[in-house]
Amino acid sequence: MAFTARRVPLQNQPMSEMNVTPFIDVLLVLLIMFIMVIPIATHALLIPLPNGEGPEEILPENVVHIDSADRLYWNGAQLSRQEMLNQLASTAALDKQPVVKFEPDALASYQASARTIALIKDSGVKNFAFVGNHKYRQFGAAR
Repeated sequence: MAFTARRVPLQNQPMSEMNVTPFIDVLLVLLIMFIMVIPIATHALLIPLPNGEGPEEILPENVVHIDSADRLYWNGAQLSRQEMLNQLASTAALDKQPVVKFEPDALASYQASARTIALIKDSGVKNFAFVGNHKYRQFGAAR
């Protein structure tokens, strides 16, 4: 007597594959929602870049000064912020960099001083010094 394998009908077998179609549909809907909700970038970060040579002569020792009205000076000559950036970039490009001394007025704003120090640092000047600090040893003495 021959044995024959008895086949079980497919309807009674448990399903071994997972239906991923609803999962993909939900992911696509979420992706579309995120694209619609994310705001468009409307702000810009303006980075000042040098756009030419410095207008003033570069000496072995140069003084960057800020007066009480927050105006910038290079060795006594008034410069705009862009001109100062060009001047500092020209100084940094020299093979032997001269010394750049920073001397703010006692009544110069902290913001202008901090922005100028950042401008000097970002320009690549390596020989940098603070001068005139001895005049302000006592807080409020310059007023």
